[in-house]
Amino acid sequence: MKKEAFSIQRSAFSVSSSRSYDFLWLSIALLVLISLAFLLPLSPQDYWWYLRLGQDVASTGSIPTVDTYSFTRAGAPFFYQSWLAALVLWKTFQAGGFALTFFLRAVIIVATYSLLWLMVRGVGVGPRLASLLIVLAALAGSNNWSFRPQLFIYPIFVLVLYILTKWTQGEKRGLWALPVLSMLWVNLHGSFPLFFILGGTAFLFGKGDKKQLVFALGISAVALFINPHGVYVLGYVKDMLSAPSNQLFSVEWLPMVNRGWQANLFYGWLLLFAPLSALAPRKLTLLEWIYFIGFGWLALLGVRYVIWFIFIMVILTATLLAEWDARYLESPVEKEKPAINIFAACLLLLIPFALLPGFRDSWWPDAPRAYDSANPIEATEWLAAHPELQGPLWSDFSHASYLIFALPSRPVWIDTRFELYPPAQWEKYIAIASASQEWQTLLDEENIQLAMLSTGGEPLLITAMQKSSQWCEAYHDEDTFIFSRSVSGACP
Repeated sequence: MKKEAFSIQRSAFSVSSSRSYDFLWLSIALLVLISLAFLLPLSPQDYWWYLRLGQDVASTGSIPTVDTYSFTRAGAPFFYQSWLAALVLWKTFQAGGFALTFFLRAVIIVATYSLLWLMVRGVGVGPRLASLLIVLAALAGSNNWSFRPQLFIYPIFVLVLYILTKWTQGEKRGLWALPVLSMLWVNLHGSFPLFFILGGTAFLFGKGDKKQLVFALGISAVALFINPHGVYVLGYVKDMLSAPSNQLFSVEWLPMVNRGWQANLFYGWLLLFAPLSALAPRKLTLLEWIYFIGFGWLALLGVRYVIWFIFIMVILTATLLAEWDARYLESPVEKEKPAINIFAACLLLLIPFALLPGFRDSWWPDAPRAYDSANPIEATEWLAAHPELQGPLWSDFSHASYLIFALPSRPVWIDTRFELYPPAQWEKYIAIASASQEWQTLLDEENIQLAMLSTGGEPLLITAMQKSSQWCEAYHDEDTFIFSRSVSGACP
């Protein structure tokens, strides 16, 4: 009788929840997400050197095969796998600068989380809880919204998950899209093995027409090699996973630690998932548990995998809460006015555009910058205007990403392409940046004549150079210092 009563109640709710009512609640969630997409500043990481790569691909019509951005590894082989993402980033920046770049991120975020919202609704929760869960997922994963090729994969990942979920329910129409998504994925980002992890797991533990799925995955495997590198793209993945510099020095490859509010949300959610799964009326299937365990293990293994696990976890959380939501939270809507719902939803979606970089400055006197302090834009402009300052140049590794794009005449010593540089060079970088006892000797060995330092990254080195008779302070702003070698112990 209880099950029958639940079924009747759920049916009644489904009738009362119209598309306009759903759209209104989705727009409330997207109001938060779009605002975040516009307000989170551009952190350099890999963005600027990818912009340079996209510029090079567009101008030459080919993908570089060796490093030309540094002077320490110039001519060394380097595999630029995410060429298509780099090209899109460059074309976007070229067409509309920061404003269009931030708008592109917002479009990707809207596409990703709207599809995720539909999946959450599909497991049975109402629109209000669905919107709440989507906002939670966005907040917990927003530290992975950087302007990088991985961003383009978020809607693709969720769409693949959606197609596979529909396949387990007997719907096979979406399988035809998998080869296209495979081809896009392999040209946009190196995480394409996740495509086959999702598909292979569904095949092994899901229920559906497995012959159809095997056929779709087989075509997808062939489509994988529709890329400029062909089969060698598989070697790229192997090299990335085994590169010692990635494993030792790149934060995104290190295990997730509970630091920052996004990490607090993630770990709090993870801790609550255990009692929720034990107490919820609806139990997870074997396939769902495999997804949870597999992607959860990856998330704890490395920061770069957390976002994928959050996409999985929000759907599973909704699945567990669906029956409680129908029984105790959602109720039929009385006197619904679709026109008002749609108007209010559209208004909510337009409000965040007041925060778009370039527009917010017109009404917000102290509007935050579109980029954070790790983007040495003013310092680089000053350095470009002073070619008489001799190199080679040593810089903060995050500053180097911007230098690669904005000042190609000054090749960098090291940058955020961790796998390009051997561990010994990263150890030397850390020793210099931390102003260890041998910092001056190490710079002498490298014949460094110019240094661009970050106030956040190298405060001790800045102090050491200010006290040293071998260095002259040539420039400084709030975020960056530039030092040049003194001539005979004197500064001009």
